[in-house]
Amino acid sequence: MDIPKEVESVVATLEKAGFKAYVVGGCVRDLLLGIGPKDWDVTTSAKPEEILRLFPESFYENKFLTVTVKTDSQDYVLAEIEVTTFRAEGKYTDKRHPDEVGFAKTLEEDLARRDFTINAIALADEGPIDPFGGQEDIKKKLVRAVGTPETRFEEDALRMMRAVRLAIQLDFKIEKNTEEAIKKLAGNLEFVARERVRDELIKIIMTPKAKKGIELLHEVGLLRYIIPELEEGIGVENRPKIFYIWEHNLRALDYGAQSNFSLDVRLAALLHDVGKPRTKGEMKNNEWTFYGHDVVGAKMTAQIMDRLKFSHNQTEKICKLVRWHLFKYDVEEDAATTDSSIRRLIRKVGVENMEDLVKLRICDRMGMGVPKAVPYRLRHFQFRVEKILHEEEAPTPKMLLVDGADVMNILKIEPGPKIGRILEVLLQEIIDDPAKNIKENLESRIKNLGKLSDDELAKMAEKAESKIELVEDERVSKIKAKYYVK
Repeated sequence: MDIPKEVESVVATLEKAGFKAYVVGGCVRDLLLGIGPKDWDVTTSAKPEEILRLFPESFYENKFLTVTVKTDSQDYVLAEIEVTTFRAEGKYTDKRHPDEVGFAKTLEEDLARRDFTINAIALADEGPIDPFGGQEDIKKKLVRAVGTPETRFEEDALRMMRAVRLAIQLDFKIEKNTEEAIKKLAGNLEFVARERVRDELIKIIMTPKAKKGIELLHEVGLLRYIIPELEEGIGVENRPKIFYIWEHNLRALDYGAQSNFSLDVRLAALLHDVGKPRTKGEMKNNEWTFYGHDVVGAKMTAQIMDRLKFSHNQTEKICKLVRWHLFKYDVEEDAATTDSSIRRLIRKVGVENMEDLVKLRICDRMGMGVPKAVPYRLRHFQFRVEKILHEEEAPTPKMLLVDGADVMNILKIEPGPKIGRILEVLLQEIIDDPAKNIKENLESRIKNLGKLSDDELAKMAEKAESKIELVEDERVSKIKAKYYVK
């Protein structure tokens, strides 16, 4: 098996000193699955102080017998490796942490306290050490608790969410008795710190199978202790014969996951219609009404994000996305397509959030299951937003290091068309050669252009205007081509 040499070096150093040491846990599982492990863990018979003596640059700052060993060779990829002493754990009174952590005498005793059989495999020179049948469960694609499932979940209720995550990440199923134990003990999740629940939820949402993960959380009874508001949409019709609100939210999330959108977009997609069940009204024109569901949904989203201890900044952003996901845009309707209306939306949402707002709207639309590609209207809106957000790239007299006041002051003239014509010529010249945009040079050119007759200057300005329009047309055409719009 392809084990990094820095991991092999740590194991070899421990064994040379007379201790037993094994690569263990999720990295062994991934190796057996042919997946490149992201993290590497070593378990050993050495006590933390003995590990520290062998690896002086390491540090030990926890109560769980885990020493972080630093690797400093230039040949090594991993900067740190966690090395944990064989350990046994006492009761979990708070259903979150062991009341006490003690030393275990054997590897088997250490493996017995782990969560799932597929994570309770150690690797020795002679091959895997697998006292709980983890290799067989890998073959059967099962997530099975080590020993008695109820005991494992009573110890740490977050393991129930972890079972869901592993199942969808690995495309496994949760073993029947393990699943029944989760359903029985789902309420214990309330004893787990919200930050830990949040982090596990994020891991689920960031998988390609995020939709299946949320569905599975619901099926085993965990979702009601995480985001119960989502379940309010179960069985509530969204559009006649086109999905229920629950289904639509999950489809929107799924599109975000399949498109590899950011966590913020995926969270907003999952929650964008969370306010619909509470705002469902009468049917008009064969459509249910959900007046104000964007406002109600934003308030509910704030409560959800706060409950799960998301940061203030992230909460504020997701709430803005949910609040404004219904923005109006119609290519054929002038009132909805003016630059000023788009600028107002940008001010409300924030320049930095506009790209994600468009992605959310795409998730919403694609979550209806109707279009096979992003609708033209949304692509056209993306074009308009990018065009406005990059207006500083458009050729305008503002690019010049002189202005109309400078022209009037240098030539001693009153306001009139001559000023605009001179600025037009200057703009065209600096577009052709940006190095000419130096105040001294521009002032000299103003003096020379001021000597021309009105007819000569008008002809020069007309030519300059044509060139400038071509540059702007080329800029706009590139943005249109990016979004396949006319």
